[in-house]
Amino acid sequence: MDTSRQYAITLDHQDPLQKFRKEFYVTKDKIYLDGNSLGHLSKRSEQAVLSILDAWKNDAIDGWTIGEHPWFYLSEKVGEAFAPLVGAKPDELIATGSTTTNLHQLLASFYKPEGKKTKILADELNFPSDIYAIKSQLKLKGFSPDEHLVQVKSRDGHTLTTEDIIASMTDDIALIILPGVLYRSGQILDMRTLTEAACERGIPIGFDLCHSIGSIPHYLSEWNVDFAFWCTYKHLNGGPGSVAGIYVNEKHLGNEPGLSGWFSSKKDKQFDLEHQLTPAPTAGAYQIGTPHVLSLAPLIGSLEIFQEAGIQAIRQKSLALTDYLMALMEMELSEFGFKIASPKEHLSRGGHVYVTHPNAASICKALKDAGIIPDFRSPNGIRLAPVALYNTFEEVWQTVEVLKQIMRDQKYKKYENTRGVIA
Repeated sequence: MDTSRQYAITLDHQDPLQKFRKEFYVTKDKIYLDGNSLGHLSKRSEQAVLSILDAWKNDAIDGWTIGEHPWFYLSEKVGEAFAPLVGAKPDELIATGSTTTNLHQLLASFYKPEGKKTKILADELNFPSDIYAIKSQLKLKGFSPDEHLVQVKSRDGHTLTTEDIIASMTDDIALIILPGVLYRSGQILDMRTLTEAACERGIPIGFDLCHSIGSIPHYLSEWNVDFAFWCTYKHLNGGPGSVAGIYVNEKHLGNEPGLSGWFSSKKDKQFDLEHQLTPAPTAGAYQIGTPHVLSLAPLIGSLEIFQEAGIQAIRQKSLALTDYLMALMEMELSEFGFKIASPKEHLSRGGHVYVTHPNAASICKALKDAGIIPDFRSPNGIRLAPVALYNTFEEVWQTVEVLKQIMRDQKYKKYENTRGVIA
């Protein structure tokens, strides 16, 4: 492979998505490779927030029912925009809550221990917050997490095998919660095969799509997934604390949710103010409280960009960027002790590259001081996420060149090899 800067520039000239970079506030003199933790602000998201603020300013309480984006229906409207990204029907989607709040809602709705089926199947590589929620729900049902939470083991510390997960779907499993993409290694789980196996065994299955939505295509309805949940501030560029999303398969719609609330109601019944809930016949039933309108607003703009770019084109460029990054690292950095822990196969790799190094924390600090924003993950991992909508091949080339200089000159030794408060 050509390792010259000019080759990277040529790839950028051939990029059909290059026009979308100007849609974002890209920081000058910095290369931002942490979009899998917090995506950049888009100009359309900024305008959407200002539009909602104008509605509040000019319409006050009437903003709930009039204007370009009536607030009373905003969660449903944003939810519909998730449809092409997750492969679902509009009625199966709602924008609401946060990742963990939504997981609590889904656990309360789908975890129904009965007889010997009392256990929840997860994995040992999942993000901690999911495990915290699962343990909480087990305790609320009177079960010990030590005995009733089953976590699939990893063979290499970075990835999971489909065979091991299916082998863990035993007769005592009442519910399965798995990530779509592992947050460290970026491995994509075979959601279709896992769902088929769960369905054959009569076990409801749900997926955490926080690290997959916006970076890979999904076909949740076609796969017959029972439910899914995700945040929107990573690849979807919704901003810090932006409202999350829920998918519930249409076969479960019409049921009362485990945690009912004000906005669980059917829209035309809500202001009858009855004490008996009439749940919405859509995934809207899984809302709990009033929509966080100002935190929904950025998604109006950002999801419009995804609709124009198309998830298939985004995925194609994402794979090209990460292929290029891994190839450069293997050719230029092989002598410095980095190990690529992300899968190399396209079907198994999400939108970021995960590398390990004994001095990962100090290397991340050196990169940041050099104007490149990576993402450290304890104990020894570096996540690099070139995002298709705003990162370039030239930025990938520059990152590897800077990293090579840091290692050759041992600049990382100036920093403590410990994480910051947030890492």
